[in-house]
Amino acid sequence: MIQLHDVTLTFPDGEGRITALDRVSLDAPAGRVTGITGPSGSGKSSLLAVAATLIRPDSGRVMIGDLDAAALTCREAAALRRERIGIVFQQSNLLPSLTAREQLLAMAELGGGRSERAARRALVRGGADELLAAVGLEAQRDKRPHQLSGGQRQRVAIARALVHAPEVLLVDEPTSALDRERGAEIMDLIARLTHERGTATLLVTHDLVHEGSLDELVSVIDGRVREAVVGGIG
Repeated sequence: MIQLHDVTLTFPDGEGRITALDRVSLDAPAGRVTGITGPSGSGKSSLLAVAATLIRPDSGRVMIGDLDAAALTCREAAALRRERIGIVFQQSNLLPSLTAREQLLAMAELGGGRSERAARRALVRGGADELLAAVGLEAQRDKRPHQLSGGQRQRVAIARALVHAPEVLLVDEPTSALDRERGAEIMDLIARLTHERGTATLLVTHDLVHEGSLDELVSVIDGRVREAVVGGIG
């Protein structure tokens, strides 16, 4: 589970400060997809950045399991992201020279010493093929990004985010560059993998045409959680 408790985040704005998140509290349970929606500038992206430990809030707690991520040093937060958090950005951001399989294997090179990375690579090799099969890309594992469709590239990005079996999956507008049919496929895929793997998934979206793939839906307006619909979606 990931929990935000009374989180406030401000940014400099001329001689003053603007409040991006105003005492936000939110629970995202394991094994469920919690959607975050709201108008542009409402604080959705700021909430996701705080949950990802990319930005430290002014106050409040960001609990991942029993660990307060908001209290970590920059180095500790980076280690937490590598080991316990998966992030899927709005753009797939794949490395153009690597195949789909190599995109996943590259994650094994992050962090640790040489012997640790070698051990991680050995474990990940089999897992990379399994993950690509899980997202429906087993036959495309040796293709590079330019040989894949937009939906396939996003599937690779999802598989890459799951390489280290994270407890938390954070997803930013995964359907923004896709047509409705491909978008539905990606949303259904995220929901299925979340339920199967017991991941706590936070997903930012402006497009509620796919809300049937969500387990919960939270509305953020002017930096505050205004409405939460729990259960019964889809």
